[in-house]
Amino acid sequence: MDNLSVEHLIGIKDLTRRDIELILDTATSFKEVINRPIKKVPTLRDITIANLFFENSTRTKLSFELAEKRLSADVVNFSASGSSVKKGETLVDTVNNILSMKVDMVVMRHASPGAAKFLSDRINAKVINAGDGTHEHPTQALLDAYTIREKLGTLEGKKVVIVGDILHSRVALSNILCLQKLGAEVMVCGPTTLIPKHIGKLGVLVSHNLRAALEWCDVANMLRIQLERQDVKFFPSLREYSMLFGLDKNMLDSLSKEIVVMHPGPINRGVEITSDVADSKQSVILQQVENGVAVRMAVIYLLAAKIDRQ
Repeated sequence: MDNLSVEHLIGIKDLTRRDIELILDTATSFKEVINRPIKKVPTLRDITIANLFFENSTRTKLSFELAEKRLSADVVNFSASGSSVKKGETLVDTVNNILSMKVDMVVMRHASPGAAKFLSDRINAKVINAGDGTHEHPTQALLDAYTIREKLGTLEGKKVVIVGDILHSRVALSNILCLQKLGAEVMVCGPTTLIPKHIGKLGVLVSHNLRAALEWCDVANMLRIQLERQDVKFFPSLREYSMLFGLDKNMLDSLSKEIVVMHPGPINRGVEITSDVADSKQSVILQQVENGVAVRMAVIYLLAAKIDRQ
């Protein structure tokens, strides 16, 4: 079996193109599994995985939990809101307590950028980053890449625009790195206040005109406006944002070609995209959700192969 070049999944920046392709190819096998009448495989019956979510999450947490159970792993769920973290317990103490219960792998979402790396350096278990602050969200980028590859056949030479709140988005950074490693061209589009100053250094194009960006691209990934991460106002109102950077069916239908529309969810319907766009035949939003389980199964399976089971 081919192996990943990394011991943990902390960020896309650590992966080679071969790693990414291995994960996507493995996900294809698992997608067949989850579409069978019996959706489980006994592959990881001897592995225990802890899901540590220090930030609220519905889709990512459910997706990981489903992926783990489809692989027959034992699953421990930990939510910070009802834990000793509220009493002042440190991250390392929390995890060490969980590891003393003989956990092999930790899936963690945390509000602090670098938390997953910090943890992987200090504990004896495989770590999967399920989102760290505004830094990276690698499995989201992998499932987005998988969905584009499934729809268009390849990412090589394809043009992808990421629209919206680039400044606060861990999805944007992971997506940019993943798409570039697979040979795609990337543009970011949004209000000046939501585009990081030095993003051009990542080799992406920058646009502040949604129509021009959509005419350029093959795929548009419409990001959610992350109001919970914004401590000051970055634009006058949601209504103004949606008028300038929201995608509606009229604009979609008026483009000179058909494009693929994506959204990492949860959708603010009527802000980033309207309901008729989200539910249109050009939207692959529900496929992204389905592919998320297969991609996360692939990541868990490939990292589990590196666990020393002595």
